[in-house]
Amino acid sequence: MRRVCLTLPTNRSCAETIRAVAEEAAHGARHFDVEVHLLVLDSSEAPVIAEHRQAVAALPPAPGVVVHHLDETKQRTFLSEVISRSGVDAPERMLDLVLPSRVSYGACTNRAFLIAEALGCDSVHRRDSDSRYQSLDGRPVFPLHHELTALGRRASDVAGLVSRSRLDPAYAHRPVAMVGGSFVGEMSVDVEEIRRLDPAVYQDVVGLSVPDGYPEIWRRNLIEESFRGAGTASFTGDRTTLTSVNPMRVDMCNIGFTREVYGRVPLPPATDTIGSDYFLIHVVHDARLPGVLHNRHIVNFHTGERRSDAGFLAYQVRLAKFLLSAPYFNAVYARMAATAEELLDTEGQVRASVVAGFVRDSIALDRVENAERLDVVDRSFRKLGGRYAEAADVLAADRERLLDEARSDMEEFALLIDAWEPLTRSTKSVKGITW
Repeated sequence: MRRVCLTLPTNRSCAETIRAVAEEAAHGARHFDVEVHLLVLDSSEAPVIAEHRQAVAALPPAPGVVVHHLDETKQRTFLSEVISRSGVDAPERMLDLVLPSRVSYGACTNRAFLIAEALGCDSVHRRDSDSRYQSLDGRPVFPLHHELTALGRRASDVAGLVSRSRLDPAYAHRPVAMVGGSFVGEMSVDVEEIRRLDPAVYQDVVGLSVPDGYPEIWRRNLIEESFRGAGTASFTGDRTTLTSVNPMRVDMCNIGFTREVYGRVPLPPATDTIGSDYFLIHVVHDARLPGVLHNRHIVNFHTGERRSDAGFLAYQVRLAKFLLSAPYFNAVYARMAATAEELLDTEGQVRASVVAGFVRDSIALDRVENAERLDVVDRSFRKLGGRYAEAADVLAADRERLLDEARSDMEEFALLIDAWEPLTRSTKSVKGITW
């Protein structure tokens, strides 16, 4: 029986989400010939972990569903063993890349990838703790249904199972590597307040995420669409498209990858950087790997913590780091798009060494551009005043560190790509871990 991993990384209280994702796991096991491993990766504080343990213990048994709730102590035990057996250089540094002390959206998902490898899973399906499912006729609509329908199957065989196909027939022989949808509800990046306070400032700040070279009308459209997902429309029925999925149309809270993707290339382990976990979506698109886009969009909401003073400040730092990472990632994406099918080897697998080379080349970008980006953020936040001016003070005090980290994050990403194959291979030999 095929095994799949449905993972929920979290560092906040989300017992209700755990119960909802467990229902999705049960749905997958009930409707498909799969064993679903529900993996809750918990980086919360001790009282919240205890709350989550109670929620997990109270889950009703579901045939074909195996639940794993791992706090960071259990994760560290597993990862230390994997790294030790892999023989990679600088094991302590490698452990810090996969289990950093600071928030890392990529690292938490990389841990799910490695654990899924150890469990013998064929795919990983990610959800987020600040989201919930839409419903139709009083019943939740689960993205896992579309993910399990298509992932890993030849695109030509999936063509008859979707609403429409827009895939180039030249790629019909390739297996579906990714299935994803987007979100509805609140913006994925909390910049709506900036828009309300000053639309011109919003254009300046969000515009920093758009790659250079776009015609002005396209640039304005991209700024308008950024971080809005699928808007606010309610789910009324399934629409699925076999295609080369546009990275703008999917979100990491609503995604599934085959191991042929994440087993070759990890996500960037950058800390305190929103958007750092979207890299593989671009790899799939640029390598011309088939995907399925669906409309079982997940409902995104902002937690109370994000709206607190401390949460607000932490989020502005993560936003600034995202804007500083953009030139590096955009350079890599451009190289991958230009290389296209050469990203794949003769067996249709992603060439990790090529991707690592592009990442390393990006490090040579002139830091002057990023210094100017910080200047734009500083001017914009000071114009907004209030909490934003306070955030500008924090960013100004950390200016050199932020600029240095934007570059060193790419160096560490290249290092992790180099080590990824031996890490994934060594997961198979780790025994005696209490899951």
